[in-house]
Amino acid sequence: MDFRLTALVTVGMIATYVWTGILVAGARRRYGVKAPATMGSDDFNRVWRAHANTLEQFVTMLPALWVFAYYVGDRWAALLGAIWIGGRVLYVLSYSRAAEARGTGFMIGFVAMAAASLGSAVAIVLSFWR
Repeated sequence: MDFRLTALVTVGMIATYVWTGILVAGARRRYGVKAPATMGSDDFNRVWRAHANTLEQFVTMLPALWVFAYYVGDRWAALLGAIWIGGRVLYVLSYSRAAEARGTGFMIGFVAMAAASLGSAVAIVLSFWR
């Protein structure tokens, strides 16, 4: 099986997470929050939480993505991964500006993760009848 598209999207997911870490580093300088502190002004806290939430979602999406790629297909998995990345970017940019603006980006990423998870579960169960 060929999983090049899923692998490429995985690299994009990693790059997205690294980008959020870079945003936190910039927010630390801008708002004067020295490591190891994880709390500061609300402006800093939103950037830090967006980064932390991206990691929390990454941990769920990554295995779901690869199981989906194996049982359903590389192209569909890569599409879900790309949607997840888009949702995460929107989430981080929106949440960094205002907490109440984070919902749309979060839901886009969550729906992609839920589709990968549920689709994987269904495909695994169906594989027992093949």
